[in-house]
Amino acid sequence: MQSTVYKLTEFFIIFIAVPVSFAIAYPIWIKMMIGTIGFIYVVFVLFRIEKSVFKISPNISWKPFLKNTFYQLIVITVLTIIYMYAVDRSNLFVVLINKPLQWLILLFVYSLFSVYPQELIYRTFFFQRYQSLIKSKRLIILINATVFSLAHLFFGNVLVMGFTFIGGLLFALTFLKTRSTFLVSIEHAIYGCWLFTVGMGAMLGFPS
Repeated sequence: MQSTVYKLTEFFIIFIAVPVSFAIAYPIWIKMMIGTIGFIYVVFVLFRIEKSVFKISPNISWKPFLKNTFYQLIVITVLTIIYMYAVDRSNLFVVLINKPLQWLILLFVYSLFSVYPQELIYRTFFFQRYQSLIKSKRLIILINATVFSLAHLFFGNVLVMGFTFIGGLLFALTFLKTRSTFLVSIEHAIYGCWLFTVGMGAMLGFPS
């Protein structure tokens, strides 16, 4: 499981073949089975092969992380409100205003059951397995953002692909700075929850 050929094959299957296949129409139960098996494999490799330790570091540098995330959120907030106001005004804050309880529940479910597994696969596993194969920091960040965007191909929305590519760049940078799945999951959850809050949830698969 440590050879270059094995890792490249693994990379192709997990980060290219499977996401592309999910964009093809076939029974959802098969997709769920593939996704479940893939996630179990990722966790197995992290625990047994890479010897990763799943714990929150006591030495987290909270101040720079929160400062950087806050500034980026301001930019995202301004741009998305302008976009929604100009393009889809009727859905601006629609769930927050009309269904506040559903909004709260979805934020919790999304953050816990969607964000963390994504970050475990696309940041922790990805960099643990492939950073030694790609020496260029810029290149590996670009590849990470690209495959993260590809994971959202099944939505069939160019805007979503663009959002997730940019998100992938931000999350990759955060992970490389902090080496913390916990911190990058918080950042991912904040931005994702904001997109749902501002009214972009439908394009990202949130029920409205």
